[in-house]
Amino acid sequence: MTDALQEIHDFLPCRTPQQWIDNALANQELMLIDHAHCEKKAASTALSLMYRYVDNNELLNKMSRLAREELRHFEQVLAIMNKRSVEYCHLTPSRYAAGLRQEVRSEDPGRLVDVLIVGAIIEARSCERFAALAPSLDEKLADFYTSLLKSEARHYQDYLKLAEQAAAGPVDERVAEFLALEKALIEEPDTEFRFHSGPVS
Repeated sequence: MTDALQEIHDFLPCRTPQQWIDNALANQELMLIDHAHCEKKAASTALSLMYRYVDNNELLNKMSRLAREELRHFEQVLAIMNKRSVEYCHLTPSRYAAGLRQEVRSEDPGRLVDVLIVGAIIEARSCERFAALAPSLDEKLADFYTSLLKSEARHYQDYLKLAEQAAAGPVDERVAEFLALEKALIEEPDTEFRFHSGPVS
């Protein structure tokens, strides 16, 4: 797992700011609620790709598996919340995913390439944050977040490979554009704490 995490650190444009880690540790109930929302949204994104691109066999297989895994993670987060008497409720989404998606092109194949790149970045950032948080969490939550690293790292790789397939070639330049945007979303101060928010002062 160390190699996969190193690959993700090499891929992402920055590490999560310490201020965000402090925010997360001070708001663990909110973090779990938003984490559950993130898993559900990830499954929804995979399913929507399956509905839109019915002729892409590799995408169908990868997204089917990813959706199942994300829904399983959703169930696991809910179980942890239930044990801790944390109520699952609606939350306003962070600006992170919407901020990344605003640059997605409107026409295919560019649209598909961009959606897959955004998916890769979100999965990579999730993985990086699970690893950053785990050493400071209680044993049960730390074990759970550590257990998620492997699948999130694989999801990031799957999304990138599918993006290259959709583009019929390298996507490095497009990835770099989205990573520059991601860096600002991660480092600039935010008004509300969320799993993918910037630091809240």
